[in-house]
Amino acid sequence: MAAHDDLIASAMARSALDDFGGDSFREGLEILVRSLRDEARLNPAGEALIYPRLVQHLVNRLEIEDWYRRHPEIDDVPIVAPLFGLSLPRTGSTALSFLLAQDPGVRYLRQWESSKPCPPPSTVDGPDPRVEEATGQAGIGTKDHVPSDVSGPMECLDLMALDFKTMIYQAFARIPAYADWVTDADLTSTYEYERRVLKLLQWGSEPMPWRLKSPAHMLWIDHLAAVFPDARFVMTHRDPTDVILSVCDVYADIGGVFTEHLDRAYIGRVNVEQWSTAINRVMRFRDEGGDDRFYDIDFRAMRSDPIGEVRRLYGWLGEPVTSTFESRMRHWWEANAADREPSEHSDPAAYGIDMDAVRPLFEEYVTRCSSWTAH
Repeated sequence: MAAHDDLIASAMARSALDDFGGDSFREGLEILVRSLRDEARLNPAGEALIYPRLVQHLVNRLEIEDWYRRHPEIDDVPIVAPLFGLSLPRTGSTALSFLLAQDPGVRYLRQWESSKPCPPPSTVDGPDPRVEEATGQAGIGTKDHVPSDVSGPMECLDLMALDFKTMIYQAFARIPAYADWVTDADLTSTYEYERRVLKLLQWGSEPMPWRLKSPAHMLWIDHLAAVFPDARFVMTHRDPTDVILSVCDVYADIGGVFTEHLDRAYIGRVNVEQWSTAINRVMRFRDEGGDDRFYDIDFRAMRSDPIGEVRRLYGWLGEPVTSTFESRMRHWWEANAADREPSEHSDPAAYGIDMDAVRPLFEEYVTRCSSWTAH
């Protein structure tokens, strides 16, 4: 168990660097470390994973700033009209992100670079050693929760963690104080730093449109849109009662590795609270002038005609689906057919969830889905 100052000192010693590029990360780091200490009840496996990971985020930030110091021209790289996938989790959004990543004309956040953005990929000659390193790392939890590939697309959560405002640690540990704080935090600096990292990752390469993704973006859609004013959004939709139980099962499977005191009631409560809040924020954003920035896909349509749904999305974007892109999508979908999510989930009572109380929280959203996905 470490104090936040100890983690900062460890990162500076390991990197031999001391410029973090501002202090916006400090409040989140302090609250997270305090919540881990006071609330998480981590076992040795939890402490062995989480605290080194926090240090790595700090090292990443130090290295990013060092690259910018030596190459200020990185900041001149444009990030134009990125497409963000945002939706409730367990709605087919990961499968969609893998399909979109088959387009040779786009750039996406690769798994191996999300956890270690430096050095910029364009500066590495030959095979990047981070690919082999990521390949050798075991998965977390007892089962595969989504499609995964070290060279495939990764959510933005590790980039958001560089500012220590991220959902990623809520799946690892019971941290209610941090969860409450980050739900209502201002993530403007977080998205500004994500943009900074995207520029670094793209630097020295041919500019391509970014395809990015995380369900967590719904909670902070206003801040995301302010930092990326030309961003567009693709949103996948599914019955929220299926979603909530599925994501609770994921949290329990992952979190159960890192504590001997798994609190299923907390898992149920935090997911119901955060995802209902997130949906309300997206609906408000769309009502206040953002609706034309969204393309919507129903989970069932995604499963029955994935290539057709991507074609319609690309029609909305005004971009072509090339024969190479379509062929690669078909190959990926067929190769991963056996990895689709199972349809059975835990009893809601296991998480202290009363579905009759949950449904009204999403009632307006369910009504809107039918019109959003009418196409």
